[in-house]
Amino acid sequence: MSAPRLRATPLPGIGVQYDLVTRDQRHLSVVAHRDGARTVNVYRADDPESCAQSLRLTGSEAGALIDALRPSHHSASLLYTSDLGLVAERIEVATASRWNGRVLGDTRMRTETGASVVAVLRRAEAIPSPTPDFRLAGADIVIVVGTREGVDAAAAILGRE
Repeated sequence: MSAPRLRATPLPGIGVQYDLVTRDQRHLSVVAHRDGARTVNVYRADDPESCAQSLRLTGSEAGALIDALRPSHHSASLLYTSDLGLVAERIEVATASRWNGRVLGDTRMRTETGASVVAVLRRAEAIPSPTPDFRLAGADIVIVVGTREGVDAAAAILGRE
């Protein structure tokens, strides 16, 4: 399967139009306006040159849509992403994990990854801002905030057996 091709066409005084033809031969375009707004256009299946639907989005609406389209949303444990490049994710401590019964500080998570543990969920209880002497247990759900790379590294640490 070939990679989708996105064609960019400068629109003097307006911005740039990006065109994409999908695998199903559907034509989509996005006009990126100079003021930050975006116009999303969907063309007719029976006439790819005729626009069937057009929707203008504000800059923040476009940002929310972009965030929803990111691959990171495929993670069931992902809680939140931000425009600042930070994500919040839940990571379970396996009962076979080397961290089961050890204190959080032993993970050296913040030092090693830059990610922060902001809470631990244990059964029906939430423990906010656990300190380094907090003792982890198997089946704990650790809420970690950081960059994508930092949170992935934290998941690798917590996944160690």
